[in-house]
Amino acid sequence: MITTYLLYIVLGAFAGVLAGLLGIGGGLVIVPMLNIAFELQGFPDVHIQHIALGTSLATIIFTSLSSMRAHHKRGAINYSAFWRLAPGIITGTYLGAWLASILSTMFLKALFGVFLYYVATKMLTGKKTESARELPGMAGMFGVGNGIGIFSALVGIGGGTLTVPFLSWCNQTMHTAIATAAAVGLPIALAGTAGFVVNGLGVEGIPGPHIGYVYIPAFLGIICMSVLTAPLGAKLAHSLPVAKLKKIFAILLFVVATRMLISAFF
Repeated sequence: MITTYLLYIVLGAFAGVLAGLLGIGGGLVIVPMLNIAFELQGFPDVHIQHIALGTSLATIIFTSLSSMRAHHKRGAINYSAFWRLAPGIITGTYLGAWLASILSTMFLKALFGVFLYYVATKMLTGKKTESARELPGMAGMFGVGNGIGIFSALVGIGGGTLTVPFLSWCNQTMHTAIATAAAVGLPIALAGTAGFVVNGLGVEGIPGPHIGYVYIPAFLGIICMSVLTAPLGAKLAHSLPVAKLKKIFAILLFVVATRMLISAFF
């Protein structure tokens, strides 16, 4: 048990530094790392991706709270957009968690692998989203929130990869888009965690201490360290060549994505 907790403490430290240094969501790092850790621990393959997704979203509750608080102090969050997105986010994320619970690990791994290819390509090209229009009305925001929520639950992320481009496209400044996306990560994490807990209750074959699809040792180890090391990553961002690091990390994501696709089908 001590070795298990140490493994996740190291994982949390690494995820926190990368999140702070490269400005990426925790789930992007945590989900593939948990996959590797669970495989090394001999978890049943049928449950690996579900536990990775549920545990990732549970950790994002704490990292998003920390990030949201920091952006709130700077007055950067567009709360009007946040509250209009939130209802769709909550229903969509819970629905996405239910959908993930009935999909196979193979499908979920393949989906995550394709998503990593998308993120890595975006990092390498540095393509920016062009502003084009204003925020849609309540119905439109509910629909967008649903879409962001469903996909976020399926890949275990806080949604920033989707929310930031959407808000930027709707003429929000990049600072506002990033801050508001950080706030949106909280309802995504809360609804997603609830969905993976409820849909994982009574499922047989999940090893170790767990609540639904949330694996407690990984959850505790990651939140303890990622909250501490994220500020270190942010500090390093001011002294290291982040643009070059992002390109290196993008290449690493291609490798991880390929590994996940191979493990999904072979």
